Amino acid sequence: MKIQIFDKKFNKNNITTATILFLIKKYKTPFWLYCAENIKNKILQLKEFDIIRFAQKSCSNINILKLMKYEGVKVDAISLGEIERALTAGYNPKNVHDIVFTSDIFDAQTLKRIVELNITVNIGSIDMLHQLGNISTGHNIWLRINPGFGHGHNKKTNTGGETSKHGIWYTDLKKSIYFIKKYNLNLIGIHMHIGSGVNYQHLQKVCNSMLYNVLQPYMPQINIISAGGGLSIPYKKSDQIVNTNHYFQLWNNTRNIINNFFKKKIKLEIEPGRFLVAESGFLICQVCAIKKIKKKRFVIVDAGFNDLIRPVMYGSYHYISAISAKGEDMSNYPKTDTIIAGPLCESGDIFTQLENGEISFFMLPIVNLGDYLVFHDTGAYGASMSSNYNSRPLIPEILIENNIPKIIRRRQKIQELINLELFK
Repeated sequence: MKIQIFDKKFNKNNITTATILFLIKKYKTPFWLYCAENIKNKILQLKEFDIIRFAQKSCSNINILKLMKYEGVKVDAISLGEIERALTAGYNPKNVHDIVFTSDIFDAQTLKRIVELNITVNIGSIDMLHQLGNISTGHNIWLRINPGFGHGHNKKTNTGGETSKHGIWYTDLKKSIYFIKKYNLNLIGIHMHIGSGVNYQHLQKVCNSMLYNVLQPYMPQINIISAGGGLSIPYKKSDQIVNTNHYFQLWNNTRNIINNFFKKKIKLEIEPGRFLVAESGFLICQVCAIKKIKKKRFVIVDAGFNDLIRPVMYGSYHYISAISAKGEDMSNYPKTDTIIAGPLCESGDIFTQLENGEISFFMLPIVNLGDYLVFHDTGAYGASMSSNYNSRPLIPEILIENNIPKIIRRRQKIQELINLELFK
């Protein structure tokens, strides 16, 4: 029997229709699906860096974190919840590089836990220096610098410049170093996360800014610099694929100049999230209604922006495949302009929209009730940004590794939502 890979032209993980149908029958729709081999291949592309640190906010499932740890990837945590996830996955805060907490603030509970475990902190504000320095002398820290300019695939993802809340403003660096010395904190690295994607001219600007900020007479000897994250992935066929070797070379040249300045070898770290997991993921859902409104064709599925919010929040594009209820790959079927929507009682629950909220169309095969849609490249900022809006439970997550699927998060029960609000 011939193994049929659905939508082979766009299917980056070579998943078969038989696998999709098997999982649908076992777990029902909607659900998330991840492919471990894709993640492992992405890790290999970054092996020139001394340290790869996974931005777990992109996909914080503990089983994904365990996979990362097994592959030698360190982890970034941005909340107490993410710290506890990392610990559960086996990361050890006694290793100075295993977990780094990155934030612009401390809340009391998180600060207490960080001091208790001696977790390295990537400091994003001068107030954090005071709060940590007053209670934990000698604590290992990074400084996250806002270089005065930004970049991002969307204005909501811009992580630098005067309209960004992130990092210590570069003109406050000298003041920050003063407080570091005052509190006897241990500065081990400088971090700069701007996210240049495939814009290498902009990336060089970030590298130059790193040099400008590090090569100052008041800068203590550091051990490591971080290139941050922001490596792009091709959501569309026309999108340029990031050249990870070129990306490394630009940062390695920067590192070598700093080596000469400090007369020592420093480490080079990168902090990808989306790059490692986005292309590994699918969202599988079912067609539940089809409407014709004037000349517009609407296909309504059983997943909404409570599951995948990126199209609503950012106007993000995701390629969509169709599989018939009988298990036929529909990629070569006739296609038509289609608006694809979710089930929420919310006008904006539309997967086909632009950044400004304008409704757009996707050339979708002419599906029928009961057929299935597969959203591609949803491994990053999919499940991790899900919500219970409209009192809808979180959906399952499934990981395929060595061709064996296993559930890594069960479907949430409605009663679990209700129990949070019941008191004796």
